Amino acid sequence: MPTVEQQEALRRLPAVHQLLDRKELSPYLKRLPREWVAQTVRDTLTMKRREILDNLSFREEITESALIAQAIKTLHHLTEPQLRPILNATGIVLHTNLGRAILSEDAVKAVHQVARSASNLEFQLHEGIRGSRYDHVEALLCRLTGAEAAMVVNNNAAAVFHILQTLTKGKDVILSRGQLVEIGGSFRISEIMQESGARLVEVGTTNKTRIQDYEQAVTSETGMVLKVHTSNFRIIGFTQEVPREALTALARNHGIPFYEDLGSGVLYDLKKHGIGKEPTVQECIQAGVDLLSFSGDKLLGGPQAGIIVGKKEWLDRLKKNQLTRSLRVDKFTLAALEATLRHYLNPKEAAQKIPTLRQILRKKTELQEAARQLAHTIQETTKEKLQIEMVSSHSEVGGGSMPEVELPTVCVAIRSHSIPVSQLVQRLRSAPKPVVGRTSQNWLLLDPRTLEENDFPTITESFRYALQT
Repeated sequence: MPTVEQQEALRRLPAVHQLLDRKELSPYLKRLPREWVAQTVRDTLTMKRREILDNLSFREEITESALIAQAIKTLHHLTEPQLRPILNATGIVLHTNLGRAILSEDAVKAVHQVARSASNLEFQLHEGIRGSRYDHVEALLCRLTGAEAAMVVNNNAAAVFHILQTLTKGKDVILSRGQLVEIGGSFRISEIMQESGARLVEVGTTNKTRIQDYEQAVTSETGMVLKVHTSNFRIIGFTQEVPREALTALARNHGIPFYEDLGSGVLYDLKKHGIGKEPTVQECIQAGVDLLSFSGDKLLGGPQAGIIVGKKEWLDRLKKNQLTRSLRVDKFTLAALEATLRHYLNPKEAAQKIPTLRQILRKKTELQEAARQLAHTIQETTKEKLQIEMVSSHSEVGGGSMPEVELPTVCVAIRSHSIPVSQLVQRLRSAPKPVVGRTSQNWLLLDPRTLEENDFPTITESFRYALQT
């Protein structure tokens, strides 16, 4: 039974029609069916009644303006795009929460072209008959990697599941204990294996696994030797790992496939630039692996995809599995992936045109000049409202790739004379074009590695918004 105070608070709530007559809702009533707006108002009033009865807000003053503001917030969420472009100033090139790889201009154009027209997604133009959607990228993938065959599913976790379910359901899969990885979102290789119907056979120890461990584990029930590349962590010190070539020979001697989950996957050899020790897809194929899978939206710099390359006999079995249809990618992914792969036909072009590679390869001297320009632009716009300095720091590759690599950079360090850094950060996230940086010791750091020069004017506008809010 509501108390007297609660009953009084409930009586103060306005009627639905009173709120609908407020001028603030006029733009939404012009754009949306009246009943939709009215239902939003009803939901707002219902939520307020619940708060009153739950003793959360009946002592607060209830105003029509506050109720309207809440209703507008809901309507705005319904009518405005929620997936929005932002400016990544974190210095993390492949920021998982910020969408990972940015597509090249050619890839964006390719998506736009097939989005606004019919396409030959599964149609052979020369023959006039049905074709395979994989034809658009398979030849490119084989040429670039040296593999016999290739296919694409919607992400690398799907690729892992597809391979295990198709080739090893009801069989044993041998894997080193040091490679029992967990990727983002608490997805563990052991649990993916369990869902696929394969049986995990762990060998070796966390830090040391020898070829004898694999040899002793092979039985008549063994269906595969699996290697999971630990792209999102490193074990250092007293360690030992079996080379791909040795695992290839072992699997071949027993007539079973050797599959490597490469994770990030890179076609451009960053080791030549002194960046990390990440094996390229080409190196793995040359080592003799039967199957290899990797992500499209990490070091490759393309769209989200799980790319599978390897021996034709195993790829043919994957393609025939009915699960393939459930995991297939759409025309937008294929268009973006094809355009991205074409860049790799000329490695120099790939380094220049694919944003992921271009950002990873940027030198500290270049970034120092970019930071100077950014600092000057912000200082000119905000006058004396901010304290701005330039500091040496390091960027990260991100996306669960190359965890040991620190990329030298120069950041713009900023703090306000009037508001705490936490409030400045929040206001920048709320700007029409949100800006996301990182904080350190009460400073906001903007890393130019993950920005382009044409982003600078937009950043200054976002700062102007943040300081006026």
